[in-house]
Amino acid sequence: MNPAPSRSRRGRLAFGGLSPVSTNHLMGVYNRAPLEVERGRGARLWSTDGTEYLDCVAGISTNGLGHAHPELVQAVKDQAEKLWHVSNIFRIPGQEALADALCDSSFADVVFFTNSGTEAVECALKTARKYHSANGAPERIDIYGFDGSFHGRTYGAINAAANPSYTEGFGPPMQGFHQLTWGDKPALEAAFKNPTTAAIILEPVQGEGGCRETPVEELRWMRQMADDNGVLLIFDEVQCGMGRTGKLWAHEWAGMAPDIMAVAKALGGGFPIGACLASAKAASGMTVGVHGSTFGGNPLAMAVGQKALSLINSPETLNNVAEIAGYLKQQLAGLQARFPDVIVDVRGKGLLIGVKLVPNNREFMGLARDTQQLLIAGGGDNCVRLLPPLNLTLDEAREAIARFEGACEVAREKLAA
Repeated sequence: MNPAPSRSRRGRLAFGGLSPVSTNHLMGVYNRAPLEVERGRGARLWSTDGTEYLDCVAGISTNGLGHAHPELVQAVKDQAEKLWHVSNIFRIPGQEALADALCDSSFADVVFFTNSGTEAVECALKTARKYHSANGAPERIDIYGFDGSFHGRTYGAINAAANPSYTEGFGPPMQGFHQLTWGDKPALEAAFKNPTTAAIILEPVQGEGGCRETPVEELRWMRQMADDNGVLLIFDEVQCGMGRTGKLWAHEWAGMAPDIMAVAKALGGGFPIGACLASAKAASGMTVGVHGSTFGGNPLAMAVGQKALSLINSPETLNNVAEIAGYLKQQLAGLQARFPDVIVDVRGKGLLIGVKLVPNNREFMGLARDTQQLLIAGGGDNCVRLLPPLNLTLDEAREAIARFEGACEVAREKLAA
């Protein structure tokens, strides 16, 4: 008598046999583009059928130095031969070195390492509430976020952003999270003055929300209001930080700083890493045992993070961002003038560029991909985002504009039809 098939074997029988690339067992939470990628180099991606694409998505602002940057590859190789993981029960020298570098280049005094941006946000939210509790005000739990924001997919993060498409079906709203309308200054002032407010969380330049930039004057006003009312400022620079705007941190343009900041994405150049940065005062409640992570700060991530930060936080990279961003913005403005039936607005800061469209942004992304081999990201307010590597060359920028123009021409034809 043959034994009963294993669960995995039964699954294969039920589906009539699975190929090695079948997606039948993947949870269906992604609306993936019909593109199978095989390899990348710099700003180029190649699909499994050999088609070459110009990548202006960069892993959603994550591959800040492009694909397979040789110095990052070498950092992984060197560390992989020594030590991958030991957990945080031991000292990890790479953590101390990367924390020193992050604090030297920011407002922060202390750092907690995570594996992702949403974990960094979660740590930031806990740090803010713990600060007030440790300082005799446990009633100060209210966190105010903004419409159009995106802070990740953990429970705290989705409640801070309060986008209904991410919170619906996951139970009642978490206590103490509130939503403000972006640009509603009177409501924001009331939030600062609320005696139970713990923190305000925002992206200095929104990514998914349509590349909206908070004016520098408002950021400075927020800093003063926070100081006057004992409220902490949390900046989510997971997407807009790490050189993306032309300075290492987006808030530097305003000449001010938050109390707590979440970073990730380009900090690892594509390797999973995140970090919660805080002033010593804001982190005063984060004592032994109140927070932790198994994988956060592992030696592999720390080695890549140190190298990525050193390469991005350099005059060469930051000056290149300013030059390439200036060129792209100028050329996109020209395309807007030529294609008013396609392009409504060009916005954003640095190489976090949003283009608001007349046609559906998802359809336009498909046109760019399939007819021009140009990869661009989506965004709120019917925008597409250009998020190329920070080391994009001027020739590659010219190529990106030419391909974007080609997509506009195809979109115009479709609109006319």
